Amino acid sequence: MQGRPIAKLRTLESSPLPADEPLAHVTSVRKILLALCFCVTPSAEASEPARQPNPDHPSMKTFTLSHPSGIEATISSLGATLRTLSIPDRRGSLENILIGHHSEEHWQENTSFFGSSVGRYANRIAKGKFSLDGNTYTLATNNGANHLHGGKKGFDKVIWEAERTGEHSVKFSHLSPDGEEGYPGNLNVSIEFTIGDRSLSWKATATTDKPTPVNLTSHSYFSLSGDPSDSVLDHLLQINAKAYLPTDDTLIPTGEIAPVAGTPFDFTQPVPIGRKLAEKQGTFFDHNFVLNAPGNLSPAARLRDPGSGRILEVWSDQPGIQFYLGSPQGHKYSALCLEPQKYPDSPNRPEFPSSILRPGETYHHEILFKFPASE
Repeated sequence: MQGRPIAKLRTLESSPLPADEPLAHVTSVRKILLALCFCVTPSAEASEPARQPNPDHPSMKTFTLSHPSGIEATISSLGATLRTLSIPDRRGSLENILIGHHSEEHWQENTSFFGSSVGRYANRIAKGKFSLDGNTYTLATNNGANHLHGGKKGFDKVIWEAERTGEHSVKFSHLSPDGEEGYPGNLNVSIEFTIGDRSLSWKATATTDKPTPVNLTSHSYFSLSGDPSDSVLDHLLQINAKAYLPTDDTLIPTGEIAPVAGTPFDFTQPVPIGRKLAEKQGTFFDHNFVLNAPGNLSPAARLRDPGSGRILEVWSDQPGIQFYLGSPQGHKYSALCLEPQKYPDSPNRPEFPSSILRPGETYHHEILFKFPASE
């Protein structure tokens, strides 16, 4: 039986790159073996994911998941991070559609949160403060005067416990102690990745012993062309949202929920991202959109690359989705983020959907990435 096409990979030896350039391809023979599962029989494809210790961090593990439908992913216990995700284009060529780092040293720093599971609170909390049940809490500030993605040592910076939970799945667990980064309560968190038929799911749950804000998400940067040197401005984006959250100069929501109709934020129909950026007369997007069908797992966004024909659908059960387009580590418009989540600064906005988790409750959040047949 013929195996699936092998992804084209660029190695440091064959194509030297600047040390800080994000790289969508695996860059050493050892990582190639981790990132690829070239299988000749369906039974081999369903084998246990590879799991390798990292020599610099013995407790860190990397898992490789693959599925006969042609989807492959590598996931690290450092930050419960999705490092690579390879899908075929219209010709069947397998390419990694995420941008990331090419060295372990840069993965350990990962200041752009490439592929990380971020928390305890994804996105921003104004001035790093919130009040809850009569108490005021002060958080670490790491984005100017604001708190971003859990603070200076968020969930992206810790090594999670990891266990295989099925032929195509791996689960990560972490205890965030009371007071970490200023948050109240011991928070037990688990995140499970499952690879399926042209899909990858990310499921998070959490419990606490004190009331606390919780807002987790997956922070992957997508470039469907599979080439990190390409711009994503020609990608066609659709977001199932009739409203968005305007922000102040520090990207904190003003509290207004504004209609997207007639604005550069109208992605209700597929549109080239570059066209909307030109309408905005700005240099970036970093805004939360109010989804039309919160509470149920439903389509939140759809992205298509005309060149490769690859399609990404993002399904979510959360009330909002953050669309980010900018220059991660200086690489202008090389990728974009679509991050389902609760609204930014919800702990300070009682009119927003609540982000507070209380003892006896369980936080649930599911993201489903689907990859329909290429067009």
